[in-house]
Amino acid sequence: MPSIPEKVHELTVGQLAARSGAAVSALHFYEAKGLISSRRTAGNQRRYSRDTLRRVAFVRAAQRVGIPLATIREALAELPEERTPTREDWARLSEKWRSELDERIRQLNRLRDHLTDCIGCGCLSLDSCVLSNPDDTFGDRLTGSRLMAERARP
Repeated sequence: MPSIPEKVHELTVGQLAARSGAAVSALHFYEAKGLISSRRTAGNQRRYSRDTLRRVAFVRAAQRVGIPLATIREALAELPEERTPTREDWARLSEKWRSELDERIRQLNRLRDHLTDCIGCGCLSLDSCVLSNPDDTFGDRLTGSRLMAERARP
């Protein structure tokens, strides 16, 4: 991993990519989504502050556990401008995300446990499909074939 001298306070997109392990295209995407920011030089090149490394690490860690980018952006928006997430920030935010992750784990376990039930039809549109329409809950509200993600109710 290339090192960056302490006197360098801004990184090019290539340096940020090399240090963070994220592809340049991913960094551009993160910037477009408001997760990181850069300034432009007179030659219109991006320059990132050194603390962007920690923001990228934060984003990638959250993505690895399945947190959607929109949720990550909301979490980063709670931090004071230009401050990098700290260990305490991660602890506080990950505690908020725990119930969401527990629900996803529950849904994945349900999928795993009932996956073989779908081998017979494969369409996931039967009224009694245990995965897409457990206990025909959608039949009480809707008519026709619908594939709807199961959502936790507040």
